[in-house]
Amino acid sequence: MPRSDRVGTGTAVLELDDVRKSFTSPSGDSLTVLDGVSVRLVENQFTVLVGPSGCGKTTLLEVAVGLSQPTSGEVRCFGQSLTQLRKDVGYITQQANLFPWYTLRENVQLPLQLRGVDRAERVERADRFIEIAGLTGFGDHFPHQLSGGMQKRASIIRTLIYDPQVILMDEPFGALDAQTRMIMQDYLLTMWAETRATVFFVTHDLQEAVILADNVVLLTGQPTKVKTDIAIDLPRPRNVFEPYAMPGFVETYDKVWNIFKSEIRGQLVRVHDGSDQ
Repeated sequence: MPRSDRVGTGTAVLELDDVRKSFTSPSGDSLTVLDGVSVRLVENQFTVLVGPSGCGKTTLLEVAVGLSQPTSGEVRCFGQSLTQLRKDVGYITQQANLFPWYTLRENVQLPLQLRGVDRAERVERADRFIEIAGLTGFGDHFPHQLSGGMQKRASIIRTLIYDPQVILMDEPFGALDAQTRMIMQDYLLTMWAETRATVFFVTHDLQEAVILADNVVLLTGQPTKVKTDIAIDLPRPRNVFEPYAMPGFVETYDKVWNIFKSEIRGQLVRVHDGSDQ
């Protein structure tokens, strides 16, 4: 059933309120990357963030997860001001970031080890997630013995294994080939349907955004603001492999693209006339 009626409503899990982020260059010049960004993530919702290349999507995610502090504005997680990393918030980066000296199983169970879970339970849960991820038989393999898609699956279940309530993902499938990316999208949606974590997913791929999301947050170019927040009124489960066969997909994609392309054109004009320098 469509879930767009939940977009923007319900319990706020993660909120960015008028967030600004500026950097100072070695010459002393100030560069504003984020200029009053406000985003509200609702419990169990899958929110996708899309913006022009170089607009500061990763910077925004780092602020949202607590890795970087905003110059002004506030980030709240479960109603409390966020000033550092939280144990109930997971963060999946563009790279798999598996430890090369650990096996797949050891990498996956590491968060449980750091939380003091006993060894027997760690191994049992790790093997269960490895099976869910379709990696049975590879538990004793090292990262260099795994394909890129397998490494990415391992990085995802390493985050899911400790059951975070919020998961932030920074273009996790950007480096994968098209076929592997679709497989990973389908796998992610399957896992999300089971955990119902609140997800904040960054991508530059509009089709990926529409396939995955309950709502898509579109950003402007720098200095970055939120251009709009669009509800994706498509039924679940989503058909990742044949999205254009889904009722309403083409119309929804066109709606998002028509809004986004105006921002891209505006950015090109600003670059051409030098107004963004």
